[in-house]
Amino acid sequence: MTRNYDLAIIGMGAAGLIAASLAKEMGARVALLEKDKIGGDCTWTGCVPSKTLLKTAKVAHMMRTAGKYGLPPTDPKIDIKSVLGHVQDVISVIYQHTTPESLQSRGVDFYQGEAHFLDMHRLSLGEEELRANYIVLCTGAQPAIPPIPGLESVKYLTYLNVWELNSMPAHLVVVGGGNIGCEMAQAFARLGSQVTLLEATPRILPRDDASAALALADVFRKEGINIRFGAEISKVWQNQDKAYLLVGEREIVADALLVATGRHPNVEGLDLEKAGVSYSRFGIKVDQYLRTSQRHIYAAGDCTGGYQFSHYAAWQAFIAVRNALLPGKTKGITEAVPWTTFTDPEVAQVGLTEDRARQRFNDKVLTYEWPMSRTDRAQNEAATEGFLKLVYLKNGKLLGATIVAAQAGEMINEWVLILKKGWKIGKLAGVIHVYPTYSVVNMKAAADIMMERLLSGFIGRLIRRLARVQYGKGMVNG
Repeated sequence: MTRNYDLAIIGMGAAGLIAASLAKEMGARVALLEKDKIGGDCTWTGCVPSKTLLKTAKVAHMMRTAGKYGLPPTDPKIDIKSVLGHVQDVISVIYQHTTPESLQSRGVDFYQGEAHFLDMHRLSLGEEELRANYIVLCTGAQPAIPPIPGLESVKYLTYLNVWELNSMPAHLVVVGGGNIGCEMAQAFARLGSQVTLLEATPRILPRDDASAALALADVFRKEGINIRFGAEISKVWQNQDKAYLLVGEREIVADALLVATGRHPNVEGLDLEKAGVSYSRFGIKVDQYLRTSQRHIYAAGDCTGGYQFSHYAAWQAFIAVRNALLPGKTKGITEAVPWTTFTDPEVAQVGLTEDRARQRFNDKVLTYEWPMSRTDRAQNEAATEGFLKLVYLKNGKLLGATIVAAQAGEMINEWVLILKKGWKIGKLAGVIHVYPTYSVVNMKAAADIMMERLLSGFIGRLIRRLARVQYGKGMVNG
């Protein structure tokens, strides 16, 4: 017997959960299909566990460096099993709101199993068969494993299984200096591991502004993380419980090897060919409205091969369901995608970096920087590393923002709004911000830029002349 639905959603990670919630609110008959765990990478192996681990590592670091706060420093004894137990406790708390029972109580049918297309509208899960008028693909991504000779014979870790460690590695080697590699490198270094970070390019965080990457690398070195740029790994092998890497002419011995070289879309095993959905190893092909080559089948999030962030996936899923079930179309592709690497300090980015802006707009680009050392809240918390950097045009139009700061992930959201709305930077200058907060920097930067524009050239000279006249009147009246 074939069950009929208005909408079927394949994949129940960040994108799928948002898609299901919205579709149900619209009154649609919804079927959810998931072959693994509800919540996807974000809940089980990504955002939730990594940020929990980073917080624990930060607490340990603060205990060791308590002297700068006027407190006696202490070196905590780290039990990795206890730490990872805490991580699992946090996962459990968050997961309880998305269990199959919770979803079904809201009137959503949940199917556990691997989905396969039978044709453009029909899907099978083992003996179950269902038909849907519309389908949204939210199948996510998985670790991208580089073709390093010998790697297949080594017991390496990825973000999927690093949470299963039974002991703290004395020497952890991290391959890849992207956001995952950087976060895990700092977390384990602060928990007590000696960490070597290998990056094949000349810098970490290749998508972020170069100045941000340089600042974070400097922090890492101060914390004892050994970073090696241009690190070409020619061979890897296992000897008992240790991994050996040949990097250039140097041999590196690791107690644990973490491979963090990106992620690639989950597109295999769905029988997309039977549905006539076009895809490649780079992801499912979609148009600006997130439609695939079949107009009733949409795709959202990591499986499309675009930005791989939970918040972007959730936003796209919302757009995909809206476009499937409501009249009209809304664009589901945007350049105004923010992201944050949750190291300490955090590194946040939205819009164009300075290099990309200059490639596009040449000498029309202006930049502004505010060092966090000039921020009162940063001084309060002895967190003065970093800066705010704005990239903009001469008319005040924002092109991009980069923030390296303790609360960069929170601070960036104002600039996301400015960029999304196409507003001038000066919009923030007249908005009162709570003092002392890190976000006061946003207001001060906007005010500086606005005043510089206002007081330059002919208009600036006129304003100063009028001000002198008004000041003179005050003196006479006084």
